Parts: sequence; structure tokens; C-alpha cells
Amino acid sequence: MANVEVSLKEMMTAVEGAMGAAIVDYTSGMALGTLGGGKDLDLIVAAAGNTDVIRAKVRTMEQVGLKGEIEDILITLGSQYHLIRLVKGRHGAGLFLYVVLDRARSNLAMARHQLKRVEADLEV
Repeated sequence: MANVEVSLKEMMTAVEGAMGAAIVDYTSGMALGTLGGGKDLDLIVAAAGNTDVIRAKVRTMEQVGLKGEIEDILITLGSQYHLIRLVKGRHGAGLFLYVVLDRARSNLAMARHQLKRVEADLEV
């Protein structure tokens, strides 16, 4: 099992093209940890904003009667992918993994696969 720091390092090294990563508590919007980012990518602000994205999607699913759980959410920009993966299980309930990818250098399918692996190993 991996802690927050190890999981962040794994997201940044194992996911090709990763520019920044965060592990976020979506009940509060607080990042438990971040790695990467920079002046053009404020991961603390992004963590809080993506909490709103998750809450809105959950609310919409309830309103339209969709069953099932969200695995991940993809936001595609011209030069980046923003990938959000909800953490399942008792060790990560209420958390999500967030990674920003350089679209030109990343493989989205592999990134999703790697995030699933990080999720499985995460223990908070």
C-alpha cells in the first residue's frame, strides 16, 4: 500500500507526459498533496475547482436517475488532458486522483491504466 507522497510520485513518473498531480478530498475540496504544476498550473486552485466538477456530475446523475459510479472524468483542452479518477474502497472514500497531462506527449489509455493502478495501491 502506498501513502499520498508515494502515490503522487508514481503518478508523475509512471504517467507519460504528466505535468502535475494531486490527491484531493472532494468533501472539503482540499488537496492532501500535490506534485508538479507551476505558475501556469496552480494545483491547489485546480483541486478545489475539480471538486465542483465532481459534485455537479454526481448531482446531475441523481437528477436524471443514472445508476452506477463515476470511474473517471476527462477534460480535454487544446494542449492538455485533465484526468480525474475517483478513489473507491474504504481506504479512499471521498478522494480523487487528479493528473494534468501534456496532450502531445501522453497516451490517454495508458494514463487511465496507470491511475487505476495508483488508486488500487493508495492508502490514506
